[in-house]
Amino acid sequence: MMKILISNDDGVYSPGLEALALVLAEVAEIQVVAPDRNRSGASNALTISRPVDAHRHENNGFVSLNGTPTDCVHMGVSGLFGVVPDIVVSGINAGSNLGDDVIYSGTVAAAMEGRSLGLPPIAISVAGHDPQHYATAAEIAKSIIMRIDKLSLPARTVLNVNVPDLPLSEIKGIHITRLGHRAAAGKPEAVADPRGKIRYWVAGVGDAVDKAPGTDFYAIEHGYVSITPLHIDMTLYAGMDNLGEWLEGLL
Repeated sequence: MMKILISNDDGVYSPGLEALALVLAEVAEIQVVAPDRNRSGASNALTISRPVDAHRHENNGFVSLNGTPTDCVHMGVSGLFGVVPDIVVSGINAGSNLGDDVIYSGTVAAAMEGRSLGLPPIAISVAGHDPQHYATAAEIAKSIIMRIDKLSLPARTVLNVNVPDLPLSEIKGIHITRLGHRAAAGKPEAVADPRGKIRYWVAGVGDAVDKAPGTDFYAIEHGYVSITPLHIDMTLYAGMDNLGEWLEGLL
């Protein structure tokens, strides 16, 4: 039986994590290792300045860490908590991870940390500000898992899956997509705390400015599941020659 490490960035008590674990346990041996609180936006941060504490929850066997999503998978893939996984599945995130969101997403980062395993890791999110249909995304995840061993992709590829917040019967299909793009976020918002000290809220994400057909934004907007293959190698090979010419004579 396949062994799956499940993590997220919304925290160990999130409804998306519970829904995902419940469904994937039908088809695999699972181990859940997740942050002890919401760590959305943590990206690929790894805790190296202090030890990380672990707590096993008696009611469901989940493990929570007082660290980042990347910490959770970094430790989980080692078998430290009882299962050496074949694949990492991260989610179900409360809200989409579309376009430039993947740069900051702890959900995607958790999946990326499973890149060294034999099967491509999966990040799965439900699009919406207050998602109601985690069960839909969980069933999509199960369907992907049941066919993942037939998929041939380059090493270190992550599948970024976004699911409309709809009943399963209303999902129109699945699109293979590229990342769209957002406009720049707004300015941070200054607020005064009760003692008069000025503090700042980081602004929310910008609006989608590239949501053309073929993008993840387009798929979600039109009721389709979006699956975008992401590659860990960030090298811009097309720019290497131009960069080399620019450097001539620099030293």
